[in-house]
Amino acid sequence: MSVVVVVDHDPHWARLFETLRSGILPVVADVAISLEHVGSTAVPGLPAKPVIDMDLVVLESDVGVAIERLATLGYVHLGDLGIPLREAFDVPPGSPRHHLYVCPSTSLALRNHLAIRDCLRANPAIRDEYGDLKRRLAEQHRDDIDAYIAAKTDFLLAILRNNGFADDSLDKLQRANQRPS
Repeated sequence: MSVVVVVDHDPHWARLFETLRSGILPVVADVAISLEHVGSTAVPGLPAKPVIDMDLVVLESDVGVAIERLATLGYVHLGDLGIPLREAFDVPPGSPRHHLYVCPSTSLALRNHLAIRDCLRANPAIRDEYGDLKRRLAEQHRDDIDAYIAAKTDFLLAILRNNGFADDSLDKLQRANQRPS
């Protein structure tokens, strides 16, 4: 079981994302729409777990090609891990800590990641409130990542609701973030 650790924002995270991006994009350039830095490390000033999250955006028809190409770099496909239209990977041994997902451009998971990131970047007060919540929850659920994730869900769903996400989409996202039984 891993310990939940939330640290102050590190400006190095943006450079680390660019380094990871520069190693990935050449093998998927012809199918990639974009490679997005998402998650808390993508938001200047936001405390985060020190793990870079990235979404490789492709057309739905190119998901299989992207999976095959990423394998040439040592990424191991794990499937969707219960999140439809979001393919997860184990990272190559020796890589900096990161998560990589392949998401079709129509993916709810992608829309969620981008909406949260963009809202937190644009709204320092919301960013700071979320940062305080993350720190409290990391202390409270230090040894339980699933409880930590579940406890953040209502805050994140409120952001998405305020950004026009429909109730059915919010229900799907809430179910995806529920603690496994």
